[in-house]
Amino acid sequence: MNQKVTIKDVAELAGVSKSTVSRYLNQGYISEEKQERVRKAIEQTGFKSNFFAKRLKTKQSKLIGIVLPRMDSVTVGKLLAGISRILEPAGYQGILLVSKLSGHKEIENIRNLQQQGVDGILVDSVGISEEHVKLARSGTIPVLYTGQKHEDVPYVKIDDMAAGRMMGAYLRQMGHKHAVFAGVTESDMAVGIDRKQGFIDAFTEGRPEAHVDFIETGFDFLSAYNCGEEVRRCGATVVVGATDNISLGILRYFHERGIRVPEDVSVVGFGGYDVGAVVYPALTTISFDYELVGMKAAQYMLDLLRGEPVAQNMEMPLFFVERESVRNLNRDYARETPATLTEMA
Repeated sequence: MNQKVTIKDVAELAGVSKSTVSRYLNQGYISEEKQERVRKAIEQTGFKSNFFAKRLKTKQSKLIGIVLPRMDSVTVGKLLAGISRILEPAGYQGILLVSKLSGHKEIENIRNLQQQGVDGILVDSVGISEEHVKLARSGTIPVLYTGQKHEDVPYVKIDDMAAGRMMGAYLRQMGHKHAVFAGVTESDMAVGIDRKQGFIDAFTEGRPEAHVDFIETGFDFLSAYNCGEEVRRCGATVVVGATDNISLGILRYFHERGIRVPEDVSVVGFGGYDVGAVVYPALTTISFDYELVGMKAAQYMLDLLRGEPVAQNMEMPLFFVERESVRNLNRDYARETPATLTEMA
């Protein structure tokens, strides 16, 4: 028979549909009688010489599906670098699908990868819903999440609540009592809820006079920049960006309008992006090792595939990076009363 054997050829010889052959190749359910017919047809046609037959023999495709929320992100690049450092030496390749920050599209991408017969799926999630949990439990292909947390599925992520608390504790030590938190929607559990709540808890704990205003923005630089005027009107002494990207957008807005950082207002972020070290003033931040997250997630996936013991739900280390963008109000107060953003208007 011609060497370029197709699924259609196998299906016709076995007397089944092409979808039945696909389910057989991807270890989906078909009756034992049809399994035997498809198996014999594969042997007779020589279909076993192609990629799918290799999967049948080894039970592995050596492909890992990777679902990303976006591509234009510093964190995604570092995450992928970490994943590649582990998967490539182990002989695995990644298939990338992008969800465009859509939970619905993310679920659709997971389903597509399950049907394509990858060995495992890594999802840098925008939010883990019950549908995500159901998908992860319904198939034989392991699904591992990063970026978000849910007790019913495997995940690897930073501790966003602890990161928020770390920043809140630092700013209270620096004498700040009024902050504005520029963050994203609460549909993002990690950044939109945990990181924000951790900050609020530590910043206001035992201080009834302390308060935090919230301004909703997007993850991108431009969205944050466009919120600059609304942030300024809050009159806070410190602006907390939920990510460094948000903080940098606001920092740019202030710079263009002659609002001095940190003399007139302090600005901090989360992420530890490299650009935060070279802007002026250099940005105080909580640094996350996204490459390590990728490495840990990839190793976790390999352990799952090999049936080896895994450390459940690993949290990643946090690093506080103090730079030039925060004013110590305790130290400066005796010499001059700090101007707020409202007074700058």
